[in-house]
Amino acid sequence: MSKKKQTNPEDEQLANVENALSASELFFEQNQKKILYAVSAVIVIVLAVLAFRNFYLVPKEDQAANEIYKAQAYFAVDSFRVALEGDGVECIGFEEIASEYSITKSGNLACLYAGICNYKLGNYEEAANYLKKFDANDLNISASALQLLGDSYVEMNEPKKAISCYEEVAGMNHNIFSPMSLKKAGITYEEQGNYKAAEKAYLSIKDNYPQSPEASDIDKYIARVRATK
Repeated sequence: MSKKKQTNPEDEQLANVENALSASELFFEQNQKKILYAVSAVIVIVLAVLAFRNFYLVPKEDQAANEIYKAQAYFAVDSFRVALEGDGVECIGFEEIASEYSITKSGNLACLYAGICNYKLGNYEEAANYLKKFDANDLNISASALQLLGDSYVEMNEPKKAISCYEEVAGMNHNIFSPMSLKKAGITYEEQGNYKAAEKAYLSIKDNYPQSPEASDIDKYIARVRATK
């Protein structure tokens, strides 16, 4: 009776490794060109991104920051039209900054300034257009910009869009802007004859923001809408 040859576990593991290596080598040989092309493409993309950032975006950011500083100086003294359109000499204004440097942080910020300037000048549609372009990561600025967008819609006689903005700000649970927007939403609801929704907005101020300035006289607003039932 012949004895069955026993296989050494270490030999089996070594054979498995050799087979895996052979399969990998075979795969590389069969797909060598494709792999090299893919690696080369990734390298080219990385280099292109770095070049774009270092040789275009960074200088652009510096230029935009210099331009917006000039416009901000006019904004600070309430020269909204000059801040918006420029002075024709050194300051190009927020409108051009937002257009020329749109991919920069200062270009984005210029959209907010342009929205505010247009609102102050009574150009509510233009204000809304710029405010919609503005992208903010800061909660305070985001809430402020969104509330002003709602105000612009009110001036444009688009109450549904205004209320949508106000309700979104209310949902941010911001101690300052949320009660302000709730009151604006309530007033807009009242003007539309939706007294139930107005009461809900006012009660939200009373219950959730009792220390806010808006809560100081909110009872009279609540009484007013309840009197319409």
